[in-house]
Amino acid sequence: MKNIFNYKIYIKTFIFASVLILVSCETDTTQTVTTLNNLIWQDEFDVNGAVDTTKWAFDIGDGSEQGIPGWGNNELQYYTNRPENIIVEDGALVITANQEAFMGSSYTSARINTRGLFEQQHGRFEARIQLPTGKGIWPAFWLLGDDEGGMLQWPQIGEIDIMEYLGNQPTIVFGTVHGPGYSGGESISKEYQLQNDRFDNGFHVFGIEWSPNRINYYVDGDLYQSITPETVEDETNGQGEWVFNRPFYIILNVAVGGNLPGSPNDETLFPQKMLVDYVRVYQ
Repeated sequence: MKNIFNYKIYIKTFIFASVLILVSCETDTTQTVTTLNNLIWQDEFDVNGAVDTTKWAFDIGDGSEQGIPGWGNNELQYYTNRPENIIVEDGALVITANQEAFMGSSYTSARINTRGLFEQQHGRFEARIQLPTGKGIWPAFWLLGDDEGGMLQWPQIGEIDIMEYLGNQPTIVFGTVHGPGYSGGESISKEYQLQNDRFDNGFHVFGIEWSPNRINYYVDGDLYQSITPETVEDETNGQGEWVFNRPFYIILNVAVGGNLPGSPNDETLFPQKMLVDYVRVYQ
């Protein structure tokens, strides 16, 4: 885990600088989102109080204990499991980024994952989320591949970023994949731009449909990106490897500051909250 996150998060700081001018928010109207109705895992966040630890584990700290201070990206938050940072209330998971002095950091937030509790190969992964806003706020809903007991490292394990978002661009989210030959600044990514609205104004459904030879990305059922082994081959001149053939686990987090997305400024208001109505996985 230490090596995975060290390399993965450090390299991730270069993603957007390389891909922002290359991606498009146009959708592919020739495709449709498949309806997969075999629900195999879910958290509806319908019981007020602490997060269900039979489903989620916490990442705690500023990354120092994991050997990557600042989580490899010079981030400013200290992740906790306190109710001030993560709680279930009124039918939603609430991850709150606060500006406060805590354990040597100036900000606190939370990150949870399903590693060792739920890992799934293929299927439809989706979450209904209302996003926060403000410069320096960086929430994400993403997947990492199983590392086979530490035998594999990133990017060999693969990464599927279902939704990433910069709080100072409240109409845009990104969908990205990483693997050998297309990680970091060479990742395969595309943006989706919301028309006549903002992602911090209400809930939206972010998801993928993942089959042996395709990963489809959608927002509110609008499919905007489809990645296949042929896509990887074309984008990497035949050097990339399709590694989405193992179980992946789910991660939800809100980061603050760092090389990407930069530090909060005077216009960034705290607290900032990411609300998650549900997370569901179908086959």
